[in-house]
Amino acid sequence: LGATSCFVGDNTDLIQLRQGLELLKRKLCQVLNVLKTFALQYKDLPTLGFTHYQPAQLTTVGKRCTLWMQDFLMDFERVSREIQDLPMRGVKGTTGTQASFLELFRGDHEKVKQLDKRICELMNFQRSISVSGQTYTRKIDYMILSLLSGICQSAYKMCGDIRLLANLKQVEEPFAKKQIGSSAMAYKRNPMRSERVCSLARYVIGLPQSAAHTHANQWFERTLDDSAIRRIVLPEAFLATDVVLNLIHDISNGLHVWPNVIHAQVMAELPFMSTEVILMECVKQGGDRQELHEAIRVHSMEAGAVVKGEGKPNDLMERIAKDPLFAKIHDKLPELMDPALFVGRAPQQVEEFIAGDVDPILQQHKDLLDIQNIDGVNV
Repeated sequence: LGATSCFVGDNTDLIQLRQGLELLKRKLCQVLNVLKTFALQYKDLPTLGFTHYQPAQLTTVGKRCTLWMQDFLMDFERVSREIQDLPMRGVKGTTGTQASFLELFRGDHEKVKQLDKRICELMNFQRSISVSGQTYTRKIDYMILSLLSGICQSAYKMCGDIRLLANLKQVEEPFAKKQIGSSAMAYKRNPMRSERVCSLARYVIGLPQSAAHTHANQWFERTLDDSAIRRIVLPEAFLATDVVLNLIHDISNGLHVWPNVIHAQVMAELPFMSTEVILMECVKQGGDRQELHEAIRVHSMEAGAVVKGEGKPNDLMERIAKDPLFAKIHDKLPELMDPALFVGRAPQQVEEFIAGDVDPILQQHKDLLDIQNIDGVNV
């Protein structure tokens, strides 16, 4: 009496949505654990920072990894909140008024409320949704798909960076011994895992719009045009996000860093970045700032013309070493060109972020790290 198909279907959907979120929570936790190891391993390795995809102040390989981790950590926290806060539909009846259940219990409102509460307890939900039409509000679907979209945004950002770094030959994703990078060009190491992540993530990122339209177009207590699309977008969003996290874990666990390439690219740009330090050191030694500034400007322009116009290495330091204006710091030039002097607090930021933000989460959920995943990655 009063138990429409939505009593079974909607409550079951909410149970499955919660179980799906619990699976993604576990995999996010495991991704954070793997990336933590990578970040700490390379927290001191200077690398070029990029703004506008142009060389900027130095950072470290490990610090850049924490940017990826921060996004996934935010996703983890959102997933945890959604699992905790997700309500059950409970027993609400055909239009949400519980009229049939009130009739069943001969007008006893307390028994209707107790039944609703008992159903939630048996299904391990903290509460049921306070009011509903025939279905739970489809805004919940939108909120969950937005959450999955956020996870995939984080994954796309990380793998987009890795694809660019692979082009620079600085960092590459795992590459199996027998893996074929290109069917035509045997020498290539195409970042196929990262490309797959971006492809799947792009699909999931677009799904919240479908859920938004579905929610907005629910007339009054319910209309059935929500049914078919939900049967597609909800399972596919979870399936795709699950695969994305499998791939992210696999990539993170096998990232290959090329320190010598990174150092060479740093040293190609560092002469320009070090000029401010050189200028300050010369002023400390009694030099005229305006005169030194002009000399550095001229040398920089000439060195830049050599790099761009002739394709030769950056010779700015050689020019400064030969200029008598800088004679007092000539013997200090190698010391002033140490990349570690230009990474600011990047190594310390990695340590502080791990200790303050990541480790407490991993410690709290260490049981999730012990669960073995049975799904793998094929490339």
